[in-house]
Amino acid sequence: MPAGLPETARFRAFGPRHIDEIARRHGLSDDLRDTVRRVSLVLPFRVNEYVLTELIDWDRVPDDPMFQLTFPQRGMLAPVDEDRLAKLSADPADTPLLREAVQEIRRRLNPHPSGQQQLNVPTQDGVQLPGLQHKYRETVLYFPGQGQTCHAYCTYCFRWAQFIGDADLRFAAPDPGGLIRYLADHPEVQDVLVTGGDPMVMSTERLRGHLEPLLGVDTVRTIRIGTKSVAYWPQRFVTDPDADDVLRLFERVIASGRQLAVMAHFSHPRELSTGLARQALARIRATGAVVYCQAPLIAHVNDDARVWSELWRAELAAGAVPYYLFVERDTGPHDYFKVPLARAVEIFTDAYRTLPGLARTVRGPVMSATPGKVVVDGVEETPDGAYFRLRMLQARNPDLVGRPFRARWSADAAWLDDLAPDPATPADLAAALRGGAPTGPAPTGPAPAGSGAARRTGRAERNPA
Repeated sequence: MPAGLPETARFRAFGPRHIDEIARRHGLSDDLRDTVRRVSLVLPFRVNEYVLTELIDWDRVPDDPMFQLTFPQRGMLAPVDEDRLAKLSADPADTPLLREAVQEIRRRLNPHPSGQQQLNVPTQDGVQLPGLQHKYRETVLYFPGQGQTCHAYCTYCFRWAQFIGDADLRFAAPDPGGLIRYLADHPEVQDVLVTGGDPMVMSTERLRGHLEPLLGVDTVRTIRIGTKSVAYWPQRFVTDPDADDVLRLFERVIASGRQLAVMAHFSHPRELSTGLARQALARIRATGAVVYCQAPLIAHVNDDARVWSELWRAELAAGAVPYYLFVERDTGPHDYFKVPLARAVEIFTDAYRTLPGLARTVRGPVMSATPGKVVVDGVEETPDGAYFRLRMLQARNPDLVGRPFRARWSADAAWLDDLAPDPATPADLAAALRGGAPTGPAPTGPAPAGSGAARRTGRAERNPA
């Protein structure tokens, strides 16, 4: 791989208009270049010099996992859609038709899975609050408007709709005012997850403007920051002009008596292989922040037990906590990246067996589905056939948290909606799995909103109204 990037390099993003430049520098074939250009008409594409120089092994392209992780690939769109885009993009006179085609394809890719827009957006005084989601009683997600991009985009990202310039699909709060007012009315919320996009693309001063108001809310005890920056731009914590300032901000949060959790996204062990990444983690941890690590299981990138074992061990060695192995959500290029649940269980189990005890904090495979987080605990054989053992790790209805249930084993099922729950599943669980209204005591957090049609789950949302 190339010798490396100067530690003092300034951030520069590369997007669709730089495809030819990248192809010349790194020897991309015409076919690969044209594929990236076509698919990036629909799905967002963004990399930076660190990703290009330090993470991608250009001798292994296109099979290199980091190339698959950051560059659009053939197969992410249906062949008929790729052909259509190629024809329409060849003639400038077809630009209006191309724009319509792109929008139509995006709508079919289920841009907001699991009821995010229909069920998760809270209201106050009858008005929806932009840039907030409240799915679970104790936790609110906050999307600061200036943090709704990333240092680089993952091709699998379930939040791809944040990055395509469509205001109707984007979660973004202009300032923390609405969040603070909402928290005042909801003392049950103890945990705020600042997410995106990536909040760490903001300058420290902008980030401070979103975090410090939370320190005046006594009921908030944990502040989480969801970020891929340690993987894609570790300079943010090491050599950027305000790297030291952001670490002092972290110390300020911790000095207030809160826990600060950096939710770091690592999809492949190569992201932890550089000295800069390990130094960034050490500097973050030195502030008193805790680093938790999570990523989805992704075909073409990390669908191998040895990769996960190496990743979790590297996280532990860096002082971080392996936390979640997620199942790839049913959105965007899901058919390209999905791994059947049966195979996901095998990969997780085989990797888990290799871990030392302190790394066995990791949980998975976990689906962040409409009713909540569902973990696949394994497979059981019965006289009646094989079943997946499932459990609600988290739920819209708090009464369902921790509840086990079963579903018929399937070699091909890749998401909760592909499964057939055991007919003996308790009624309240069964209703939640079908996407119906919760039964039993109402959760203290936001109630499901919208009509029955708005509560459709999974693939029923692939053609939103």
